[in-house]
Amino acid sequence: MSAPAGPAVADAYLDACSFIYAVEGEPAWRSAVDARLRGLGPGARIVTSQLSRLECRTKPLRDGDHALPARYDALFAASRVAVRDLTAAVVDGATQLRAKYGFKSPDALHLASAVECGAAALWTGDASLARCVEVPVVVISASTP
Repeated sequence: MSAPAGPAVADAYLDACSFIYAVEGEPAWRSAVDARLRGLGPGARIVTSQLSRLECRTKPLRDGDHALPARYDALFAASRVAVRDLTAAVVDGATQLRAKYGFKSPDALHLASAVECGAAALWTGDASLARCVEVPVVVISASTP
């Protein structure tokens, strides 16, 4: 007889703004992301795409800040974080989402990445992404934990 299955592990896909809130945000924004992260189950992963790496590291590098990209690199390399490639399947999915909803390409790529990896939800600060029904969207706000 096999052991009963435990609760399903629900991975959360975080877009770039979620990481930026966690690292650079005002205290209320950092707290909002931290509270959600603490709510993840112990086996759940934080999933994102290579696009987040690009988005998080660009402005600091443009501003000549080399320490901040290194902080992001360390975060993306953490054992609980899975950084996914932008595969042809993700690009195809993003194309469909962009055509259906009119999302900008980066937003469509994040949404399609979340769908492709089977994330329980995509976390973002952009409420307009909640129109997407292909993946649940959790809108992070400084006023709500």
